[in-house]
Amino acid sequence: MDKLWPSATAVLDGIVKDGMLLAIGGFGLCGIPEALILALRDSGVRNLTVASNNAGVDGWGLGLLLESRQIRKMISSYVGENAEFERQFLQGELEVEFVPQGTLAERMRAGGAGIPGFYTRTGVGTIVAEGKEHKEFDGTTYILERGLRADLALVKAWKADLHGNLVFRRTARNFNPLAATCGKVTVAEAEIIVAPGELDPDEIHTPGIFVQRVVHNPSPEKRIERKTTRMI
Repeated sequence: MDKLWPSATAVLDGIVKDGMLLAIGGFGLCGIPEALILALRDSGVRNLTVASNNAGVDGWGLGLLLESRQIRKMISSYVGENAEFERQFLQGELEVEFVPQGTLAERMRAGGAGIPGFYTRTGVGTIVAEGKEHKEFDGTTYILERGLRADLALVKAWKADLHGNLVFRRTARNFNPLAATCGKVTVAEAEIIVAPGELDPDEIHTPGIFVQRVVHNPSPEKRIERKTTRMI
């Protein structure tokens, strides 16, 4: 039951390979699994498809994997902070599947719940709906979206116990619980590791049954995505 591994490099050993579909938590630079992304870059795996709300920024987060050309396709809802992403997309070097933010969240949640597909009004009448099944319910048109089931999920927690139970902190929760459940294998990095029984059961956001491996990252590098200041 002890799921703690000694390092980010070790925790990915034997479970990453070329061509995988990954679900990665985070929103901007908030709640991203920094150490796991670095270890993924250093592993050298290529041709990855990554489902994540965004692609980090130039020089940090998933932007590192774009710079190293390890990502073949992004499934995202917002990518406006990454110039390298823009360059690769416009040059036809990166495949992109744009997904409305709520739809992406629900695709992950549905995949984790064993739901293969769901109908939503979001995207009807736009390019998002092209090629998708349309169905009418009570006079309203919906489109069919597929649940997302990833080969590997990488998430960032604030606290974890040795059994893999996870607690996320405030806005850093974002996509992390959804990504954690939709991975066939889920790896979490956490700032604080505690013994089993030390977490209040009512605090736990993701039960350990969804998490196969945990790594301790006590001093994450928390960068600011965009600093805005004003004179007072």
